Amino acid sequence: MSRRSPIATRHPPPATRHPPPAILLRESYRHHGRVKSRTLANLSALPPAAVELLRRCLKGERLVGIDEVLEVASDGSPAHGHVEAVRQAMTRLDFDRLLSSRPSRERNLVGALVAARILNPQSKLATTRWWRKTTLPEAFGIAGATEDDLYAAMDWALERQARIERKLAARHLEAGGLALYDRTSSYFEGTACPLARFGHNRDGKKGKLQVNYGLLTNGAGIPASVSVFEGNAGDPKTLLPAVRRVREQFGVAEFTIVGEGGMITQTRIEELRPIQGLDWITALRPEGIARLFPDGAVQMGLFDQRHLFELTHPDFPGERLVACRNPLLARRRAHKRQALIDATGAELEKVRQMVLRGRLEGAEPIRARARKILKRYAVGQYYTLDIRNDGFDVHIDSDAMAAGWAGLDADAARRREARWKRHADAIDAALDRLRGRIGQGALHGKDNIGVRAGKVLNKYKVGKHFTLDIGDHHFEFAIDPEKVAAEAALDGIYVIRTSLSPERISAADAVRGYKSLTQVERAFRSFKTLGLKVRPIRHYRDNRVRAHIFLCMLAYYVQWHMMEAWRPLLFADEDQAAKTLRDPVAPAQRSESALRKVHARTLDDDSPVHSFQTLLDDLGGIVRNLCRRKGAGSDEPAFEMTTPPNPTQARAYQLLKTITLAKDQPHVDRDVHSLSGLSY
Repeated sequence: MSRRSPIATRHPPPATRHPPPAILLRESYRHHGRVKSRTLANLSALPPAAVELLRRCLKGERLVGIDEVLEVASDGSPAHGHVEAVRQAMTRLDFDRLLSSRPSRERNLVGALVAARILNPQSKLATTRWWRKTTLPEAFGIAGATEDDLYAAMDWALERQARIERKLAARHLEAGGLALYDRTSSYFEGTACPLARFGHNRDGKKGKLQVNYGLLTNGAGIPASVSVFEGNAGDPKTLLPAVRRVREQFGVAEFTIVGEGGMITQTRIEELRPIQGLDWITALRPEGIARLFPDGAVQMGLFDQRHLFELTHPDFPGERLVACRNPLLARRRAHKRQALIDATGAELEKVRQMVLRGRLEGAEPIRARARKILKRYAVGQYYTLDIRNDGFDVHIDSDAMAAGWAGLDADAARRREARWKRHADAIDAALDRLRGRIGQGALHGKDNIGVRAGKVLNKYKVGKHFTLDIGDHHFEFAIDPEKVAAEAALDGIYVIRTSLSPERISAADAVRGYKSLTQVERAFRSFKTLGLKVRPIRHYRDNRVRAHIFLCMLAYYVQWHMMEAWRPLLFADEDQAAKTLRDPVAPAQRSESALRKVHARTLDDDSPVHSFQTLLDDLGGIVRNLCRRKGAGSDEPAFEMTTPPNPTQARAYQLLKTITLAKDQPHVDRDVHSLSGLSY
């Protein structure tokens, strides 16, 4: 009897069944001249990789572990996946040519700074330390770059800011379209920067200097320009420079500027009116809305049938007003106002108690306190008191004193007189303090009380709803119900004002256009808290501060496109078209698919839903290994092996391929004045 080597074979299932095929280890042998076979083991439970290894071993192959053949070079596994993602996005955006049409080391350094700002924003010195652990220096061709090289690259970028912004405007600002403009501030570390000033600090950092900067985007929120101002510059004064930049530098003669009511004020509108081809969308401030009610221009009954209606008013000639009422916003404002009024009332009551605290009133309390003082001293018996409800008088009983000193010798009389003088001075001081407490509390004086109450009113900003009665020794307050009712009548109401005609924009689209300012607010959140970390500003030269904020804008430009491409993987609503169809006044609501992602925390394939930063971190798990043969000589070349992406990482890379510029977009280095009519 002879035998053959065992082999692993697949036996198909019966025709009536549909389980996976069985994998058996079988042996062939010869018995009495006939070839037979028998099953040694059922391998169906083994993973496919193990079965394949067994099959190769049975064929006589010698299998060697990779660790026995190859080794990874020391420090040879830099993080690569997240760098590759940002680099792919920048390539899709033709970012290098956006910076400059000519290759240069400075262009590479600026690109690397932008990528680093997205991936791991730090100081310039820390950045040069961090990127050594990644493939970023290799991807951008900046190996060996120092901190000084990065500062020089910032200066190079600032010199080219105007040209870069012209290219961005040519790509994304549409003639006749919307241009969104808003401004914010960021606090500053240090005191040496000429731009740093004290102003309205939007970061809530008391006692910190700050710089202001304004961001200009298209209607979708894609940034086109950023301007830096001194920290005490007012919002309205920055508007006209932004308008002139769009018209004169970017070559867009006709567009609609969209800004908040505090930005596009009545004074600014009077300056904008003479500019041909310029329109605006903004909102009335509360005092402007209040002017519409006495004239009956806005009637609350109209809101019973609809959320918005259009009107005109002689105080706003040549403009359309769109009045809107959001019931949910009305409830929120009413709740917030009541909470602020309650908090203010509680604080004012503390002030009132400070005025009353320690106050002494009435004859009996005064008599008890005065007698307590006199009993403290041995000579108090020689004082008589005349007590009133509002004070007291004190007298010295000379007869009692003479009777007490009668019969004393000269030395005893001198000692008694010295003690009298000491105690009399102490009694006079204590009685004077007592007089100060009669009718006067711990807080007194009309000016002092007013200052303390003013701090409370400024804290919660609802002082207009209170009436105050302040005197030198009293303080009372009350809520003015008429003023509260007058403001409550406007709860949930806001009025959009625009110079655009009905033929150019509907009332609903005018409201949507104003609400698109949330795209600029989204940019500011990314600048400050969601990854780019524009603050704290560590530079002190004004040109470096401007360059720093400009680089943050360029980083947001890339990040914006990446986030849009990655919407299917993020906690983001993919149904963007619904925004143009839903009620513009009703509160924004997420689509059902977005809500499913929020609640389930997983996608349809059970992979986790990401934020932008966690998806970058996940991609950072892809590394590029530098490998060489084990025991190889120094002259034998090494080779690179990149970690293969998992399904989520592979999909993220695939989605980045959807980033495109407009199909008819000419080359961005052409004359931008001829491109003003193109849209993104």
